[in-house]
Amino acid sequence: MKRRTPAPSPPRDPAGLDREYNARAAIPDSAGIFARWADEAASVRRRATVLCDIAYGDTPAEQLDFFPAAAPGAPLFVFLHGGYWRSLDKSHFSWLAPPLVEAGISVAIPDYALVPSVTMETLVRQVLGAHAWLYRHASRYDFDRRRIVSGGHSAGGHLAAMMLCARWKRWGTDLPHKLVRAGLSISGLHDLAPVAAAPFLAGDLRLDAPAARRLSPAAMPPVPGTRLLAAVGQLESGEFHRQANLLAAAWPAGAVEVLELPGRHHLSVLEALAERDHRLHAATLALCAGTNP
Repeated sequence: MKRRTPAPSPPRDPAGLDREYNARAAIPDSAGIFARWADEAASVRRRATVLCDIAYGDTPAEQLDFFPAAAPGAPLFVFLHGGYWRSLDKSHFSWLAPPLVEAGISVAIPDYALVPSVTMETLVRQVLGAHAWLYRHASRYDFDRRRIVSGGHSAGGHLAAMMLCARWKRWGTDLPHKLVRAGLSISGLHDLAPVAAAPFLAGDLRLDAPAARRLSPAAMPPVPGTRLLAAVGQLESGEFHRQANLLAAAWPAGAVEVLELPGRHHLSVLEALAERDHRLHAATLALCAGTNP
């Protein structure tokens, strides 16, 4: 058996952690990119077929937007937004849906409550609840509950990876062992210990060492038979590359494929998902179809 090379260690000094993980600060036009995303998302909601603000739980934050594919029985792609679990919401990301819908994939974009108003454990439970709710309502929204793929960016990549580790039978006896059959983690955070120690995040995340490990996908086994694509931009910091390769080293051989996207930084890497001629878009279609990307 080929021995996999372990990922390097994260920086130990607080300033180094901030440099590695404060991705917005490293992108000079980040504010302009977020503004453009918001404008494009609003335009999509005005012209696309979308069911907005569907409640999947009991709190105001537990809502999702659903973009149906034209054909019945389509796969479902659940997109989980980033923002370090403390900012942004589903309304910023509607622009991701049309290219996937046009390819025959229904798209759900859930919201979740943000830290520090809730704990990370509560936030993860809400995302678990969103997936369980979608599974249970597949017939109403006419998608194939056997083909649910969870994907996300940055903090959302962490949440998507967590969905592949969920023990769904403990969440509900009516749920299958493999509710989510594949995942996409774009610039995902799979080891929370260094993230929780970064000074610009620590006050909001409030994770001690045991909690950070308990909530790290790299420290838990995925559901057997699931697989995940971990995409990372070539221009991202070393820590984002380490996070992707760490998951590939920690999970069983063949469960994770790492895809580096040339010329992409932490925000433009997400835009590749919506570019119809990009490899990441094609790989996502393959995940949803159940074929090799």
